Amino acid sequence: MKGIIAFIIVLFTMPLGHAAMILMEKGFGHEHVFLAALLLGFFGLLLIIWGVISENDTKATFMGLFGGLFIWTGWVEFAYVYYAHRYGVDPLMANGEIITKPEYLIMPSSIGFWAVFMIYYFFGTKTGCSFFNWFQKAMNVKNVNEMKPTKRNTTISTFLELTLLLWTFYLVLLFAYDDNFFGDRSNTTYFIAFASLAWSLYLFIKLLKIKTIGYAIRYAIPTVIIFWNFVEILGRWDFFKEFWVEPHNYILELSLILIVFLGTLAYAIWDKKKAIN
Repeated sequence: MKGIIAFIIVLFTMPLGHAAMILMEKGFGHEHVFLAALLLGFFGLLLIIWGVISENDTKATFMGLFGGLFIWTGWVEFAYVYYAHRYGVDPLMANGEIITKPEYLIMPSSIGFWAVFMIYYFFGTKTGCSFFNWFQKAMNVKNVNEMKPTKRNTTISTFLELTLLLWTFYLVLLFAYDDNFFGDRSNTTYFIAFASLAWSLYLFIKLLKIKTIGYAIRYAIPTVIIFWNFVEILGRWDFFKEFWVEPHNYILELSLILIVFLGTLAYAIWDKKKAIN
């Protein structure tokens, strides 16, 4: 049950996050949206700080999750929006429709910075990430420093997990879609789509066995983000309408998602308090 609750909470942050970003652009207008994005990132930072000083694992996890989402949206995505607009980057069009927005056309330029992080995590340290640990064992990587902080910081771990996974799979999809590399109808993109579906199903089965909501949320983050690759690619192939990119036209659908999201979140918090009492 905890795993399903965690999956729903994290899953619904995906369409709601997309919709919120578009509503910010339209609501604040070009003149004020970047100030709003800056403040959104600072609010995320406050949540991170709140989580860091909290001794409650569940609260720390939620602060890392939402703080990370606000920082990613406010400081990362809107930074690309700003520079794409500033230098007049045109969107990628197909059949008269935008298929890739300008900010995502320049995001792949961050691949070098991403590689720096990956080199460190793959070869420089031993973390709690099963994938990194599997890679180090498979490649016989030795003499890495095991991370042993005086006290494990759940908020920072959740924040880094979220942002690095979002960054990683944004790059995966953007390079896959790029016709100069593969193309959105290439065999590579098909492989990414169905491999992501299979991988996320495997993670979901393991997620169902988790008994604590904090750990379930942290495990749901990679499960959902990997699953969302499949959703994004299906949307790219026009299998369905990505209504979250047109929130003003799909108010009812997004309102229902928001209600279920808030209800599930409230239940998770209530259930945790009941267990403590």
